Amino acid sequence: MKPLVLWSDALIYLLVISLSIFFYKLRQDPQTRERWGQVFASRLGMVTFTVIIAYVGIALLDSLHFRRALDAAEGVESGEIFYDNKVTSVLDVMLGGMGERFERTYSAPFALKSFEKKNMKDEQGMAIRDYPLLEHAGQHLVNPADKWPDMLAKTGAALVWGLILSALVIGLQWFLLRGSPNPWYASWGIQAVIICCGVWLVSISHYYHVLGTDLGGADVAYQSIKGVRTGVLLGTLSTLIMLPIAVTLGVMAGYFKGWVDDVVQYLYTTLSSIPGILLIAASVLLFQVYIDLNPDFFSIGMEKADARFIALCFILGVTSWSTLCRLIRAETLKISQLGYVQAAHAFGVSHSRILGRHILPNVVHIILITFVLDFSALVLAEAVLSYIGVGIDPSMGSWGNMINGARSELSREPAVWWTLSGAFFFMFVLVLAANLFSDLVRDAFDPRTSMRSSEA
Repeated sequence: MKPLVLWSDALIYLLVISLSIFFYKLRQDPQTRERWGQVFASRLGMVTFTVIIAYVGIALLDSLHFRRALDAAEGVESGEIFYDNKVTSVLDVMLGGMGERFERTYSAPFALKSFEKKNMKDEQGMAIRDYPLLEHAGQHLVNPADKWPDMLAKTGAALVWGLILSALVIGLQWFLLRGSPNPWYASWGIQAVIICCGVWLVSISHYYHVLGTDLGGADVAYQSIKGVRTGVLLGTLSTLIMLPIAVTLGVMAGYFKGWVDDVVQYLYTTLSSIPGILLIAASVLLFQVYIDLNPDFFSIGMEKADARFIALCFILGVTSWSTLCRLIRAETLKISQLGYVQAAHAFGVSHSRILGRHILPNVVHIILITFVLDFSALVLAEAVLSYIGVGIDPSMGSWGNMINGARSELSREPAVWWTLSGAFFFMFVLVLAANLFSDLVRDAFDPRTSMRSSEA
């Protein structure tokens, strides 16, 4: 095989390294460590953080890409190795080839037959129209009536293996974290559920389509899992692109005032006056034209889709900084008038030192809260953009593309509901966990919340 590193892969590696360094530095600051300790001291904080880390772990596994070597063609003796144009990830391998089992078209969850009829011939050779059997579901059954007993038996075996793996993972953590004051039992419960569900899904998917298949016959559960990487990366990278712009301009406007404040206000007022969806759609379409006119820059189709994805992250980040900039400007205006900042000015302390020691530390709570909230909003924004046709490339797994494809399916009779349900469930869990976690971060880092708690 040949390893392949896409731009988005490199960015998620950088993100993981940055988070590791952040939590390492966190241990050296007693005040910050105490505030984060408040977040993780609650069971809700441990549960939501565990869910978010599980999503990040799936995204990381799906970012380890490689291309398989093709079998040598007969008569070719040059020794040169050719590689498949299809890009595979470590997650694809762990899912046991779930994405390689295609049916003819729609099939319902756990079904043994297709959702649509086709022209067939019976045993006497007569032409009939009936529901054909699926290629990759229930082929091991001698009698279709044995489906549910077989499924129960395989579910029981999968849950046993899931519990064994959970015991090993949780046992190792218990040994390393003995004496920790945090309620790790809440996290361990969620970890056990995630591991058992993962083992069950991979095991059952060898015999049935758990969430059915879509119009092209692809497994919906596989597509939903592949959308995790897109959702996590899009929300995180777009927010990280937006933060430096918003923080720099907001602090400069609130601290220096005068013409600097006027220029920054003009910029974010002008940006806010343009409809966001139209601005993003126009930018994405312009970049798509550039990709179409320069096909030589991309050796395989995955690189083209990845370039469009990175462009969308950049565009979302550049067009969504105005709200945070306005908040930081207002907070900086208030902090710059406080007594200790005025005293620093009187003693001749430099502007850079005042900004680094007095201004930025006091707006960190706004940055952290906005980071988590904007992450959720950007995950939902991707679904909206894909719904109108200017989002992620169709070749990439995306919840937005799944929702976009489900528009016409819901109007069928009977309705094809499982494609929308799969995307909705995975998106709902991620956004809910991020929002609940952001509430805990706000309560821990917002000085006004801390002041109200101390007064009570």
